Amino acid sequence: MVERNSDFIFGLHPVQEALKANKTIDKILISRDLKGESVRMIRGLSKSNQVQVKQVPEEKLNRITRKNHQGIIAFISPVDFHSIEDLLPTLFSSNKDPLLLILDGVTDVRNFGSMLRTAECMGVDAVIMPARNSVAINADVVKTSTGAIYNIPICKEIHFGSVLQYISESGCKLIACSEKAKKELKESDLTGPIAIIMGDEGSGIDDKTLGRCNDHIKIPMSGKTGSLNVAVSTGMVLYEVVRQKG
Repeated sequence: MVERNSDFIFGLHPVQEALKANKTIDKILISRDLKGESVRMIRGLSKSNQVQVKQVPEEKLNRITRKNHQGIIAFISPVDFHSIEDLLPTLFSSNKDPLLLILDGVTDVRNFGSMLRTAECMGVDAVIMPARNSVAINADVVKTSTGAIYNIPICKEIHFGSVLQYISESGCKLIACSEKAKKELKESDLTGPIAIIMGDEGSGIDDKTLGRCNDHIKIPMSGKTGSLNVAVSTGMVLYEVVRQKG
């Protein structure tokens, strides 16, 4: 049972008003049985605000709260989200080579928090992730990142493929870290404007995302274990980026 009102709001009118007030909402869960004009309005506002809406069984909402949720729960983010299309021009105009971290399908809170902490320490300018199939941004992330989430812009993008194309066309190299890659980390040129892409430990980086990348790299390993934790891998890759940039 989850009952943490600081992380979510519920009820048709409160959720609708939160959307109208442009509150930063991570995602909205709606009962599959919920219909009506209010639901259509909430869906429209969610689309305008780029908020993910997911239909779920009523039982899932009941497990989150025992209170009268009216078939809808909205999870409030502890931080404001940014748009990479707003951030990137500013980074380039400051005569700095942008360093971006893109997370494709990372859903584990502890891994995500650790990755944010490492990214902030290594000077990453922004973290980009898809609105769907990504970790929920909540108080647990704040804790596991030891507050680093407040010091680095987070971009949750609905049109993830278009955003990758925009980043590439803006002049950033897209570098995918994959255990299937042939080129080792140290063999790749990681200088200049760059976006490092890390995937989920289970499924890795999506094939469409891999196809958009300029280069694929892997971390050399000599042990019997087949792969590294994604947070550990992120730290190793970002260290090499910083080392090469000097």
